[in-house]
Amino acid sequence: MEHDAEARRGFARMGFGCKHYRRRCRIRAPCCGDVFHCRHCHNESTVICLVCDTEQPVAQVCCNCGVCMGEYFCRTCKFFDDDVDKEHYHCKDCGICSDHGNAVYLESLKNISYFKVAELTENFDRVGGRENFFHCQKCGSCYSTTLREKHYCIENSMKNNCPICYEYLFDSLRETSVLRCGHTMHLQCFHEMLKHDKFSCPICSTSIFDMDKFLRALDAEMEASYCYMGKGWIVCYDCRDTTQVFSGVAGHKCCHCQSHDTCRVAPPVLP
Repeated sequence: MEHDAEARRGFARMGFGCKHYRRRCRIRAPCCGDVFHCRHCHNESTVICLVCDTEQPVAQVCCNCGVCMGEYFCRTCKFFDDDVDKEHYHCKDCGICSDHGNAVYLESLKNISYFKVAELTENFDRVGGRENFFHCQKCGSCYSTTLREKHYCIENSMKNNCPICYEYLFDSLRETSVLRCGHTMHLQCFHEMLKHDKFSCPICSTSIFDMDKFLRALDAEMEASYCYMGKGWIVCYDCRDTTQVFSGVAGHKCCHCQSHDTCRVAPPVLP
């Protein structure tokens, strides 16, 4: 009985499959509901010309009517698009085609008062073209050439979900911003975050930009309403230093970098 089960298990081994894999099953693709031998067979599926309705192998020009089915065509991605103004290009390291690169960098905001950020960030538009972008191996994505050696790298930073809307960033169709700390999020979500008076990274709490003007106003408020409440320990989210400061009602200022992006913590435990 066990011998029959074992023989049945090995029946027709290497007798079925496709040119990519030898297997005794097929898969149903969740995207289209069709059945294929493997994912590569799915990607090699045929295309249908919208002009003459002819189904045919993937190619840029229709084999029946001669129409170009996409002015931009990538055989690797099986990707077509007539809108060449997007300046698509295929990045071998990313493994996908990109139209305008992936990210807008917000380092330029570091010397801008937070009162003007919502207005100025609208001007950070991307311009397409392979020559305007480079692939950052550590971040795992294509960035504008203006970021070369000027951004803080976080490994595979683009291959994460947006911390605001939780959409996967790498293949998102929406513009993505790279914060000073290196973390990434949708530019639209960044604007929404500013509208709710949130001026620090939602992941690491580092300040998004230089808030010098705001901090000077806060210093004046703290000085005017100073009330001695003893000393306490704080951690600074900008410089990551832990220091002991005088406690105040309006806030706590880091003695190391003068930032107010701080949080009360328990006293350090001495060894």
